[in-house]
Parts: sequence; structure tokens; C-alpha cells
Amino acid sequence: MLSEGSSFMKGMALGGIFCLLLSLLGSFTPGMQSSPEDQHHHHHIKAPTNDELQSLSEPQMVELSQKVRVYCVIMVQPKVLVYWATAKDTWGKHCDQAVFYSSESAKALEAVDLNEQDEWAKLHKALKHAYDNSGDLRWFFVARPTTFAIIENLKYLVLAKDPNEPFYIGHTVKSGELEYVEYESGIVLSYEALRRLVNVFKDVEKCPERGRSLWKLSEEKQLAICLKYTGVFAENGEDTQGKGLFNSKSVGSLIEDGMSKNSLDVVEGCCSDLAITFSGMSPNQMQVMMFGVYRLRPYGHNFHDSLIFLPPEGSDND
Repeated sequence: MLSEGSSFMKGMALGGIFCLLLSLLGSFTPGMQSSPEDQHHHHHIKAPTNDELQSLSEPQMVELSQKVRVYCVIMVQPKVLVYWATAKDTWGKHCDQAVFYSSESAKALEAVDLNEQDEWAKLHKALKHAYDNSGDLRWFFVARPTTFAIIENLKYLVLAKDPNEPFYIGHTVKSGELEYVEYESGIVLSYEALRRLVNVFKDVEKCPERGRSLWKLSEEKQLAICLKYTGVFAENGEDTQGKGLFNSKSVGSLIEDGMSKNSLDVVEGCCSDLAITFSGMSPNQMQVMMFGVYRLRPYGHNFHDSLIFLPPEGSDND
């Protein structure tokens, strides 16, 4: 009996140690070593203020508004065609080029067939395709079809940023030593960041098309690891008041959160006036957002925006 009890206790102890190891591994990033300087790369990206814009001449502002053009990488699945169709019919029209990437071919809607089921391998292939086919577009926005994006606000955020510098922007999250941009809220990459990423794709030791670790990393973490190898680090998109621009929740959820925090000033507690994304949106919610953002206008109100972002030429943009 003593022997059996001793074996049981040993088993319990070993099991506890194993669980502890798994929890530690969950916060460990494979292949990456932290250094003091790594802790200083993350910073906050903010759009220019109206005062900064008003210091520019009218020709300079027109040039700026025409310079920022966005290639949208929208990852879809044939099984959820309604989300696919809604993204195409709503915010996707505001991209200078919107390309849908699918895990397999579908007759109903046009998309690039990646012929791939693994999530990271799909994203890997889609970003390589976007880089090869972007022409003179220098900003890239990656999103799922359940995300609603206001592309004009994205253009405003990166207006004064040089796409020939490495930018990797969105809603940042920290996991152990790794800081990454949350996929659900949308990911912004400059041309230089994507160029470096495509180059490191060639090094299968640093950035394999399929992860080789004992535990499976999400595609958003794998992307951050590959970018970190090239010296590109996650940056949080914020407005001038420090409010996040990339939201991992729907508008309704954010309003509920705002009411619980400050029921007397829900708008202030909710989200930024210049928010770029809202996530977890149903097709119906996206159509409501489209109406509220682009079509509904309070008569007599003038928001005095310094710039106008014109829709892509030839589009049926709202």
C-alpha cells in the first residue's frame, strides 16, 4: 500500500511539474531571445493634428491625400459567403485595391485560390501574392471578413508616414516576450515592412511556411516573429487622445462597455472619433455601419476636415 501511495504522489508531482512547464511554454516565443533594446522598439503611432495639417499649403494637402493608397488583403472562406459578399459590398469598395484570398476556389465570388487550409500558410501565401501584385500601392491592410474598416481613417493615420520605412500597426497585444498586432482588429503593413517580410520568408529556419514547434502558434504571433527577425516591431495605432483606433469588438459591445464605465458620457467612454476598425461584425451590422459612416449626414453640421480622400477611380464607392 505504501508503495502504491508513493507512486501516486510521485505521479501527482510529475503531473504538476508538467502543467507548469506547459504554462511557461505558452508565454515563451520560440527562436527569439530578448535583449534590453527590444523593450524600446514598441511605440504609439498617431495621426497628424489639424493644426499640423493647416500649416501645409493647399497643393501640399492635395498631394498628400492622393499619395496614400491602400491594398486590402481580405482573408475569406467559401463556407461563409455572406461575410465575403458583405465585405465586398461595403467597406471593401473604399480600398484602392481589394483582393479576397480564399482557402479554396468558389464560383460565387472572385478570389485568389490559395489551395491551403493551414491558417499561417494561407496568410504567408496571401502576403507574398499581395507584394508581387501591388503595383504602385505602398500600404497594405490585412483583415478578416468579420472586420469593418473605415479606410479613410486608416489613410489619415499613415498620412505623414513614409511607406519606405518599416511600419507594422494595429492593436498591439503582449504575450511573454512577444508583442504582436491582433489579427482580429486588422493589420497595417508599409511597403518596406512587407518587403522585409517577403525576404525573410525565404529563410525557412527563421520563418517557416508551417510552424515546427511543439505547440502551434497563431498566425498573428507567427507574423510578429518573422517581422521581428527583420527589425520590424508592433506599433499601436492611437488618436491624439491616446484612444485605440483598431478595435477587437463590435460597436455595440464597445458602447455597452462605455455605459458600464461612464453611463453619463457613453461616447467618451466608447471609442475614438477616428476609429479605423470594429471586429466581430455580422453582415447586418456591417450594412448598418455603412449607412451610419458614409450615408447618414446631420444637416447643418460641418466637421471642417482639412483633407478629402477621394474614392478609387471607376469604383461605385459610397
